[in-house]
Amino acid sequence: MNDSRGGVSPDMLGRAKHVITTKVDILLLGSGGREHAMLKKLAESPRVGKLWVAPGNGGMLQMAEKADVDPNDPEAVATFAKEHHIRLVVIGPEAPLVAGVADAVRAAHIPCFGPSADAAQMEGSKEFAKKVMEKAGVPTAAWKAFTDQAACEGYVRELGGPCVVKADGLAAGKGVVVAQSTDEALAAVRSCFEGAFGEAGSTVVVEEMLKGPECSLLALTDGKALVPLAASQDHKRALDGDLGPNTGGMGVYSPVPIVTEEELDQMAEIERRVLAELHHEGIDYRGCLYGGFMLTKDGPKVLEFNARFGDPETQVVLSRMEADLLDVFLACDDGTLMNEPIDWKEKWAVSVVLTSAGYPGSYEKGKRITGIEDAEALDGVIVYHAGDALAEDGSLVTSGGRVLDVTALGDTFEAARDLAYKACDLIDFEGKTYRSDIGLRALRGRGAWEV
Repeated sequence: MNDSRGGVSPDMLGRAKHVITTKVDILLLGSGGREHAMLKKLAESPRVGKLWVAPGNGGMLQMAEKADVDPNDPEAVATFAKEHHIRLVVIGPEAPLVAGVADAVRAAHIPCFGPSADAAQMEGSKEFAKKVMEKAGVPTAAWKAFTDQAACEGYVRELGGPCVVKADGLAAGKGVVVAQSTDEALAAVRSCFEGAFGEAGSTVVVEEMLKGPECSLLALTDGKALVPLAASQDHKRALDGDLGPNTGGMGVYSPVPIVTEEELDQMAEIERRVLAELHHEGIDYRGCLYGGFMLTKDGPKVLEFNARFGDPETQVVLSRMEADLLDVFLACDDGTLMNEPIDWKEKWAVSVVLTSAGYPGSYEKGKRITGIEDAEALDGVIVYHAGDALAEDGSLVTSGGRVLDVTALGDTFEAARDLAYKACDLIDFEGKTYRSDIGLRALRGRGAWEV
């Protein structure tokens, strides 16, 4: 089983005890499957106190109280945290990070998991991230950035083939087009400059298209040390066979059987070099650094960096993690990460995303969800809630495109995959849609990406 091993063993360094020994009340920002997975893992800590979420989802609100605060308003979050004696703020999605919520919380002397606004530019601006990668000397796709539409279209015509067109700023995961033709790339460029992504598309990055399988490597950092977590592999396309439009993710598994130990080491070293370059530039990065990689014939190359945990990667990574996540997050904030042991279950994890019909396009909401309890009655199954809400009668209804992340642990890849789909069959809501081939390609080996 290939894996990325993080942390240090207790017999090497000994586990540091944090100064906080009383119960720790937590405010978690976000409302997706990633945030539900983080909340459930945090709740396992014996030191966890009251849990608050903003805004949360149906599953999160069954185990935490809703905080009446705008998660994207730095001062409002900091004020709420002070008034409610919060001892840790956990920021799930990217928008609050780019808005500077972590800065405001730390300025109020409250521990926070998530990088500063300056550090979050690694996700908030693709041009910024590319420049950091260049200075760090890490392998990535050749690229150019444009603020002029005509110049951008001219470069696309010059490339004359497949390429990747990206809105520079945050676009809710929808600002990237993997264009197979010049015409498709030109259409993507026009879409950006004509305002499809607002200010995020005012600068457009055009990249060469890399070939190979993709791999995600999430890493934790306290600004000094970087600890890679377990590798995972997402499925972005909406339809079986990796067809259809890009989505936020339709399924994921961990570990990744086609990744070698050498490649894992190379990816972790790339992330350390990026962290070192940010430090050199005076940027303090504390939180999660998420590297998206393409495993090319010349070795791993960076597709993008994100400044937070991935979704749905978090669902399989945290399902396999053996650690007190509360202690780990506090250590990321106070600079003691290397004192926190992180181990991994010798299990495979597979997560299948159940979506509303029509996703990633338009879809209906308010569809009653049944069968979650039956699915979770299966040994090894965890259902993470994403796009759902509590109705007035207390029932669960759909409220988003990606509704649930049905996650299963097994002794083998095949066993975990079969169990996940067995659980999917037990859950029902009108319009339930999902890919039936999560993990199948990896079961065929590395050669499946070379056809």
